[in-house]
Amino acid sequence: MKLWQKSISAWSEVETFTVGRDREMDLYLAPYDIMGSLAHIEMLCSIGLLEPEEYTALAAALKQLYQDAIAGRFVIEEGVEDVHSQVEMLLTSMLGDMGKKIHSGRSRNDQVLVDLRLFLRAEIEALSDQIGELFDILQALSEKHKDILLPGYTHLQVAMVSSFGLWLGAYAESLVDDLRQFQSAYQIINQNPLGSAAGYGSSFPLNRRMTTELLGFADLNYNVVHAQMGRGKTELFLAFALAGLGHTLGKLSMDVVLYLNQNFAFLTFPDQLTTGSSIMPHKKNPDVFELLRAKSTQLAALPQQVSLLTGNLPSGYHRDFQLLKEVIFPAIETAKSCLGMLCFALPQMQPKTNILDDDKYKYLYSVEVVNKLALEGVPFRDAYRQVGHDIENDTFNPDRTLNHTHEGSIGNLCTAEIRQKWERVWNGFEFEGVHEKVSALVTQKN
Repeated sequence: MKLWQKSISAWSEVETFTVGRDREMDLYLAPYDIMGSLAHIEMLCSIGLLEPEEYTALAAALKQLYQDAIAGRFVIEEGVEDVHSQVEMLLTSMLGDMGKKIHSGRSRNDQVLVDLRLFLRAEIEALSDQIGELFDILQALSEKHKDILLPGYTHLQVAMVSSFGLWLGAYAESLVDDLRQFQSAYQIINQNPLGSAAGYGSSFPLNRRMTTELLGFADLNYNVVHAQMGRGKTELFLAFALAGLGHTLGKLSMDVVLYLNQNFAFLTFPDQLTTGSSIMPHKKNPDVFELLRAKSTQLAALPQQVSLLTGNLPSGYHRDFQLLKEVIFPAIETAKSCLGMLCFALPQMQPKTNILDDDKYKYLYSVEVVNKLALEGVPFRDAYRQVGHDIENDTFNPDRTLNHTHEGSIGNLCTAEIRQKWERVWNGFEFEGVHEKVSALVTQKN
């Protein structure tokens, strides 16, 4: 079944090529397509394009299909082109010609636009929940291990004293920036394109503000051409957020791979988190973190893929957009799996204590000595040369006492302040209001 089919059918080769993976990808969208149809038919009834009894019957049927979809029972049958066609076919089989009326005032173009917006909005919330879980773990580990010192590096050369608390806390705060990017994408996505039809509006007296309210969108895409142009750009904004998250997770994973190396040996994980070699019985390979690193790189490449797919297209709908689902949907699953694995693995980390007792790390304290001399009144450049001279002559024997007190330093991690920053960003999403609207729309009334 095809919503666009007339008297002439496309050749099977054309159908196979153009449908591609749509049936597979559209299963992600099924609950959201039904949700969009529920809002649309309520609006159609309000403007007289559906009789009240037709609306009541259609709404009841759609709510049952919604329950099937969220329970995993919804199937796009062989020969049915996409989720929109499947829903309309099921309604028509249940209610007769009444089922055909749900398409009045909309196109598959704005149907897929609203489906994607609703789906991506929900996926951003799910990702944000997982990012929040990882943030909590990193903050807890940062406080737990804040007194265990760690070498800090620049140019991969021993540089200054750090700590496990400082290292882990840095990634917690980095996730706040990542969450801010997801919030920005969420605000762009959380606008209603429904009613833009094929991208040029409709002669029906549609009430687009009503569907905006019913679906819990924060605002409308007012200009109907702009609404259609959001396809591709919406995915690009989300791709940048996913890439930013990938940057954080990849760098953290790379640090772990380094710190597990025997030449560093700063931390260990249970043997069950490592893998072995087929010929070297001593090996304990950090495959989990290497794959996390690689998957994070895939996320980092996402904006390039989305931009190349859509960046050279003029305004209006193009079938090229179909391939975006095949790029974005797996990327979201990749991000979720990476977050889930880190939340599982990191609490099992065992930092090594007394790392800096090794004499090879004594130069980490050179800046500490320079600063101490400066505090005693020695001009900084003179203090720098004096310490440098001691290092060159192998007479450098530093006091290893530390006194870092400023915000965000070893002795003052500002864990509570970073959490406050997180909460300010989190509260900007206002997920609860969306939940209330969606629940009211899809719940069967007795």
